[in-house]
Amino acid sequence: MTAGKKVKNAAQKTKGKMKETTGRAVGNESLEAKGAREQIAGDAKQTVQKGKDTLKH
Repeated sequence: MTAGKKVKNAAQKTKGKMKETTGRAVGNESLEAKGAREQIAGDAKQTVQKGKDTLKH
């Protein structure tokens, strides 16, 4: 996985975790759900990139 994509995916996961935590703290279910979705998207992107890297080698 290229370093840039790895950082971008990790940042998306972190951003999602922050949204989820903030949503939980203030009682905003919508923000909490959006944060969870962002984390899942970041995980999925990392998984795809790791798969691509495995196939290249």
